[in-house]
Amino acid sequence: MQWTVILKKELTENWRNFKWIWVPIVFILISIMDPISTYYMPIIIESAGGLPEGTIIDIPMPNPSEAMMMSFSQLNIIGVLILTVISMGTISGEIKSGVYELVLAKPVKYTNYVTAKFFSYWLLMIVSLFLGLLASWYYINLLFGDLAFSQLIVAALFYACWLTLLIAIVILYNTWFKSPGLIAFLSIITVIILSVMTNIFSHVLGWSPAKITEYIAIYLHTGDLDTEIWFSSLIALLVSLSCLLFAIVSLRNKAID
Repeated sequence: MQWTVILKKELTENWRNFKWIWVPIVFILISIMDPISTYYMPIIIESAGGLPEGTIIDIPMPNPSEAMMMSFSQLNIIGVLILTVISMGTISGEIKSGVYELVLAKPVKYTNYVTAKFFSYWLLMIVSLFLGLLASWYYINLLFGDLAFSQLIVAALFYACWLTLLIAIVILYNTWFKSPGLIAFLSIITVIILSVMTNIFSHVLGWSPAKITEYIAIYLHTGDLDTEIWFSSLIALLVSLSCLLFAIVSLRNKAID
């Protein structure tokens, strides 16, 4: 019951801050932006004018799987940034304002407090992600050709493992620092370092969570799931769990100090 009460509080707060409205809308826009602009690019260039007479605009159209990866690429940049920004002060802001002491004085279990915070943003991420990819899938089928709905669902589930790790990292940094800006900066830097190290040592880090997007591209193209994507997703979930456990311990130690 205690966990449910905290979760309802977080969901209500996110609703009052309109996060349940603008975050899904932004995810939808960034998901459909590249596929639609790519399809209509020849028309846009032709309408802009200024081209020599007789110029033939021949831009090769991507296949459905390539068009869908455009959406994932945008989510990997803008989507990650949005999730970081909206969650960067979820705990640190309450610690800084003193609300944290009032909440835990009830008393509230640290496990319930951290996991409810995490789940509220995870739920927002899941809904926004699926709505964004669903909109992208609709336009891709309309403009580029058929892409199986089952492939969309599978790809979205695996990609959600990567975003789950991101949220867990942000939650962990929330328990270490009070500055939301510093938390956002360190979270983005952590993701960048993980991605860069994975690219450099890809022959060793084949199960890195940062390779999930790459394995999704292979899956959408071939229709076959590589074994590596299962292990990468499992590691992402295990590391996420570890981040949450460290966050709980960190808050407990703060209370002792």
